Amino acid sequence: MMNDMPSLAGRRILVVEDDYYLASDASNWLKRAGAHVIGPFSSADDACRALEEEAVDIAVIDINLGSGPTYRLASQLASDGIPFMFATGYDEVALPEGFRDRPRLEKPFTGSQLIHAVARLG
Repeated sequence: MMNDMPSLAGRRILVVEDDYYLASDASNWLKRAGAHVIGPFSSADDACRALEEEAVDIAVIDINLGSGPTYRLASQLASDGIPFMFATGYDEVALPEGFRDRPRLEKPFTGSQLIHAVARLG
């Protein structure tokens, strides 16, 4: 890991992404930064179940998990007070108004971009 990379040591980060390669890359980048990765999960249902069983500090979630955009997980995270960001190909105006103020990392992104964005969340 490069010296200018923030540490995510001790942070429990939920990763929700249905693209296998991106989910794998994102998980590996976060682990190298010291995070404990929960997931990755490819469905909102699995991620919501994980929230019931695991303590989560931060979440990185895709909006489109194969069957079109879904905001159920984002709503659950918001109601639980868990900071989260969207990792998505959707631009800000495509998001529902209630989620436009949420941090968004546009695909494709690098490991450095992801780690810095997650570090800004807490």
